[in-house]
Amino acid sequence: MPSTERRPDPVSPDAPAVITKPLLTQSWLDLAFVHWAVDPALVAGLMPTGTVPDTLHGTTYVGLVAFRMDRVGWFRLPGIPYFGAFPETNVRLYSVDAHGRRGVVFRSMDASRLVPVVMGRIGFRLPYLWSRMSVRSEGDTLAYTSRRRWPGPRGTSSSMTIRKGERIEEPTELEQFLTARWGMHNPFPGGVAFLPNDHPRWPLYRAELIECRDELVAAAGLPAPREEPVSVLYSPGVPVRLGRPARPLDI
Repeated sequence: MPSTERRPDPVSPDAPAVITKPLLTQSWLDLAFVHWAVDPALVAGLMPTGTVPDTLHGTTYVGLVAFRMDRVGWFRLPGIPYFGAFPETNVRLYSVDAHGRRGVVFRSMDASRLVPVVMGRIGFRLPYLWSRMSVRSEGDTLAYTSRRRWPGPRGTSSSMTIRKGERIEEPTELEQFLTARWGMHNPFPGGVAFLPNDHPRWPLYRAELIECRDELVAAAGLPAPREEPVSVLYSPGVPVRLGRPARPLDI
């Protein structure tokens, strides 16, 4: 496994830089963060060139993150009501690059709107997939479902239900590590691009995983979880600004 050239940046609940000229604006709402521990050696081969698994005390993690995307808009324009609002479920890994920037690597991004899926695949080379999805809430319980349509494997599904618990005033070291992520690494011609983001501190709640029948993690090329997750969190969400990708030569 290659090593990074400098020490990773500290994990911080606040974005390292304010994005004053966003490429995209959006809100991430009603998020369920479900995480399992994984040996870094098992996922090293899935990371983009120029990155390695980010670890906490020698362990890295795979995340299943379900939420509602809302009011996606370009630059500072108002968000789009219909095409910019949809459920999404991501399978993600944790990464660090040669500049010490911590981020996430998306292995799959299921979404229920075809137009954003096509734009994400073509414009940003992101692993978006078109799926039939729903997010339903009843009291403190939220249920997320997904069944893949295109490009496949068609029919790959996920069904997850959580119950929101107490508000977290001081996140643990692990909770900070899993949620305080200020960018994503993505393969790009000639290397890897880093797309930064900026948003307020997460309002976080601990949560109970009532049900999880998931095929997305295994379909993303990762070991199917066989144990209980090490962390289950809920957040009502945050408004987000995404900056322009750093080119491979800047990495």
